[in-house]
Order: sequence, then C-alpha cells, then structure tokens
Amino acid sequence: MKFDNQMTLVVDAKTKNESFIRSTIAAFCVEANPTLSEINDVKTAVSEAITNSIVHGYDGTDGKITIAVGLCNREVFITIIDQGKGIEDIQKARKPFFTTKPEQERSGMGFTVMESFMDNLIVKPNDSGGLIVHMKKKFGD
Repeated sequence: MKFDNQMTLVVDAKTKNESFIRSTIAAFCVEANPTLSEINDVKTAVSEAITNSIVHGYDGTDGKITIAVGLCNREVFITIIDQGKGIEDIQKARKPFFTTKPEQERSGMGFTVMESFMDNLIVKPNDSGGLIVHMKKKFGD
C-alpha cells in the first residue's frame, strides 16, 4: 500500500517510553483529522500493544520496539514489532482475561482492548521469536 505519509520509531523497550510513543503517534495522526474519541482509541490500543511488548515480550530484559505508522486517506495503519520471547499460543492469549503474569495483577485484557478500539487487529509471530501486531483504524466513519 502506498501511504500519504509514514514514519518509523525505534525505541528502547522501557515503560517510560510508552507515553512518548502514544503521544507521537497521536500527533502524527492529526493530519487525518480524527475526532478526540478516535485519537483516544488509537492511543489506548497503542498503549496496550507497547505494554505487552515490554512486560511480556521482554520481561525486564533490554530490547527494542519498532513502531511503523502509515496514513492513507483517513485511515491509520500501525505496526508494532518486538524481538522478545513471543507468545506460545496467540489464539489463547487473545482470549479475554488470559494472562501469564497474574502475580503482577495483569487483567489479561490487552488484546481485547486493542481489538475493541481498532477496526482491525492481526497478531503474528516474527522470525526472531517476538511478535508483530498490525492495527488499523478508519477515521470519520
């Protein structure tokens, strides 16, 4: 797909970078003229994906997260890639309330939240054993 505009960020997998990432993506999306509600949906979904990468993918170890964002007309396409440990059973992990870290009071709702706030969500393993999360949202239905 040819995008009207696109960007790529590569950041350390650290919790302190989560707000920077979601704010940067929100600012990038402004040219598509989203409503406040739409931009909040994107920010929430991105927060969940980034948090999953940090908490579950890297589990306290060093690593990088790559975030690619493209705009086409009034749609945003977001891809988040980590090289963490991945997920053994992606379908199981996508079920509401599934968590591998109940001792950390994780709700197990990350993928459910992403799916509810975005129009499309694809989660798949990458060659390094980490995950690739593709999300899409159309602004102004």
